[in-house]
Amino acid sequence: MPHTKLYWLHALTPLHAGAGLGVGFIDLPIIREKISRWPIVPGSGVKGVIADHHHASEDTRAAGTKLAAAFGRAGEENSNSGSLVFSDARMVCLATPSLKGTFAWVTSPMALRRLRRDMQEAGVTPMPPEPSWTIAEDGANLPSPGNPPLASALKTADAKVFLGELDLAAQENPEVRQWADQLAKAVFPDDNAWRNEFIRRFAVLSDDTFGFLCETGTEVTARVHIDPAKKTVMKGQLWYEEYLPAESILGGLVWCDKVYNAPNVTADALLADYCSGTTTLQMGGKATIGKGRVRFVAAQRAAAGGAR
Repeated sequence: MPHTKLYWLHALTPLHAGAGLGVGFIDLPIIREKISRWPIVPGSGVKGVIADHHHASEDTRAAGTKLAAAFGRAGEENSNSGSLVFSDARMVCLATPSLKGTFAWVTSPMALRRLRRDMQEAGVTPMPPEPSWTIAEDGANLPSPGNPPLASALKTADAKVFLGELDLAAQENPEVRQWADQLAKAVFPDDNAWRNEFIRRFAVLSDDTFGFLCETGTEVTARVHIDPAKKTVMKGQLWYEEYLPAESILGGLVWCDKVYNAPNVTADALLADYCSGTTTLQMGGKATIGKGRVRFVAAQRAAAGGAR
C-alpha cells in the first residue's frame, strides 16, 4: 500500500494493555488476539498515545492543521476522523527467561510469516526469506552467531536451550540468521550493541511452543491495597495483574490513505512528522508504578510507493 510504514513497540518495562476484568484467577489480564491467543496492543491505544505525545488535545486541533488531519477533530463543524490509521501491534518476539544467557527473544514461523506479509504491504526491501522450515515441538532454531549465549556446543547433536521450564533441542539455521539480522536493524536502527545482543539471543520455536509460552510466559503480579490506618491489607483488596514481559517486541502497520479537511497537508508529511524515528512513550496502564515504558520505532522514511 502507498504511504505505509511498519512500526515497532519494544517494551522497556512490563507492559499492561488491559482487557478489563478477567474470567480466571487473573483479575486484570492483558488483551489477546482472538484467533491466536497471542498478546497484542490495540492500534487505537497506540494512536492515542502518539497523539498525546504530540500534544494533540482538542484545543490544539484547529481545523486544517496537521494535528487535526492526523488525529481527528471533534465538534459539529469541521469535524473529521484522523487520517493516520494504526493496526494492532502483534507479537513478534516474546522475551523469555533462559537458563543460559539470562533471556531469549523467541518467535515462531507463523509469527514471522504474518510479519513478512506486513513487510510486503510496507514495501520493505530486501525481504527476508519465507519461513517455510518445519520445527519440532521440542526444537529451537538459532541463528548461530559466533558466541551464542543460549546454547553451548551448538554444532553437536546434544545441543540444548532451556527456555522457562522447556528443554529444547537446538540447531543452526542460516535463514533464521537472515531474519535475526533484519529484525535487529529494524528494531535497533541506531544501536549496534543491542543489534548484536538481539542476534545472539534470537530463537525460532514451533508455533505450538511459541503459543504455549505466550499463554504461560507472561508476568503475573499480586497487588494489594493497604489500609493507611492499620497498615494491613484492606478486605477484598488483593488482586492479580498480567503484564507482557519487559524486552518483548511487537510490530504493526501505520498508513494514510486520505488526508481529511487539510488541503495543504500530504500523507507523506503526516507520516514524516508523527511516525518517524525512535521515541520513548508511556503506554498501557499502571504508569504510576513504572509500567508501560516502550520504545516506538518507525521506519526512517516513507514514499508514495511505500516505506523502505
